[in-house]
Amino acid sequence: MDEPTAALDPLAECQVYAGFDEMVGAKTALYISHRLASCRFCQDILVFDKGRIVQRGNHEQLKEQEGLYRELWNAQAQYYEL
Repeated sequence: MDEPTAALDPLAECQVYAGFDEMVGAKTALYISHRLASCRFCQDILVFDKGRIVQRGNHEQLKEQEGLYRELWNAQAQYYEL
């Protein structure tokens, strides 16, 4: 769902992902996004850098850790409704 939401603003993309998550229910689904607001509801987030997993956790855990996720979150946060 990354490409179909690429033209949406960050808040609209987050709403699309949240609706999709509701539809998925208890099943497993993979979400791929460059916008971290879309990842806030995910139970397990994998952060990739140059093809390698560099961090893993949920949104709150990753936001508290020093690393790429927090760096990207802070860079994008101005566009999110916190």
